[in-house]
Amino acid sequence: MTTRSILAATTALAFSVLTLAGAQGERKAATAQVKDAKDQVVATAQFKQVKTGVQLSVKATGLPPGIHAIHVHAVGKCEAPGFTTAGGHFNPAHKQHGMMNPAGHHAGDMPNLTINAKGKGTFKTVIEGVTLAGDGDTSLFHSGGTALVIHEKEDDMKSDPAGNAGARLACGVVQ
Repeated sequence: MTTRSILAATTALAFSVLTLAGAQGERKAATAQVKDAKDQVVATAQFKQVKTGVQLSVKATGLPPGIHAIHVHAVGKCEAPGFTTAGGHFNPAHKQHGMMNPAGHHAGDMPNLTINAKGKGTFKTVIEGVTLAGDGDTSLFHSGGTALVIHEKEDDMKSDPAGNAGARLACGVVQ
């Protein structure tokens, strides 16, 4: 092997390592399979990095009809039946709960999810001020990860700490 071919191989290897490291730090998408206490998938979630935060799209089926709170929780752990292992709402800025809170709200607070009489619903929003990249405080991949949780009742958008949303019906780790 000549010096030139060794240099070319070394450069190619270094470029590959940097590209892989950049790809891990610059994550553009994520998913969550949201399961109920019976370990049945009741929703699929797609997360996509956008300029102002993370766009979330959810397709749900098999949930009770009505309006349900949906939140990003601070721990990427979903142990049934109560899903309390997901911790509280994702809140890196240490705000109070409620999208109508004049002082600002948890990063994990979102509008409610509506489920029709057939148990189906879709949901789309942008979670502002968060990212999929890296593992910093505002990343959905911070140390310990995050989870998407669907609650039994609607979020009243103002009561701290969880909007009187009731029990946790389903949970999925953001991956």
